[in-house]
Amino acid sequence: MQIDHTSSIPLYKQIEDYIRDLVDSGEYDGGKLLPKEKDLAKKFGVSRNTVRQGMYKLVMEGLLVRKKGVGTMVAPQTITTQLNEWHSFTQEMTERGVSLKNYLVKVKKEEADSKLAKIFQIEEGREIIRLERLRGDDKDPFVFFISWFHPRVGLTGEENFDRPLYEIFENDLSVIPTRSNEELKAITADKETADYLKIETEEPVLYRKRKVYDMGDRIVEYNVGFYRGDKFTYSINIERET
Repeated sequence: MQIDHTSSIPLYKQIEDYIRDLVDSGEYDGGKLLPKEKDLAKKFGVSRNTVRQGMYKLVMEGLLVRKKGVGTMVAPQTITTQLNEWHSFTQEMTERGVSLKNYLVKVKKEEADSKLAKIFQIEEGREIIRLERLRGDDKDPFVFFISWFHPRVGLTGEENFDRPLYEIFENDLSVIPTRSNEELKAITADKETADYLKIETEEPVLYRKRKVYDMGDRIVEYNVGFYRGDKFTYSINIERET
């Protein structure tokens, strides 16, 4: 592409369109740095301020990320889930065109500690099922889940947990999840979580606690999830009542 200095289209807008084409090409995915401002300015015979102005909108749109002392790169693609309605994670991702992959599925039986006993309203030391799943797309894992289940659900630990969890609930156990209570906060990853998610220790992750209830408003699952901050976002739609 060449910049047309005689065009009625502002130079910064032509620069913006050029960089947008670079982003769309996929050539700079995966953290590859875009050309430097000074190199683009020299290439097109414009000032660095013009190049910077052309990049500004793309940064504001979230398409580019600038790191001081490093350079400018294409922002990692993120997956967005919404809180205005609740679905299973598999259903959410399927609706967004994300093909989920299980990188790890681990099931074991353990005794409920005081915290889990209180959550499930069962006696401390009672045996419950713990399920760990590391999930992502075909490139990398982006979420690590740990779930515990109330004994009344009837899970044995022998189920095929490559299947969607709530499909097992509904089709095999006649348990219908209908409501969830969620808490979200930003934390830093410990070493175990960082290793699972292929990030550095102390990098930010989105931490979510979820309690899932059946049609009788009885808790059936307690779940914690650790989401890669560069791969996942939550959005909330709020409608004002009139």
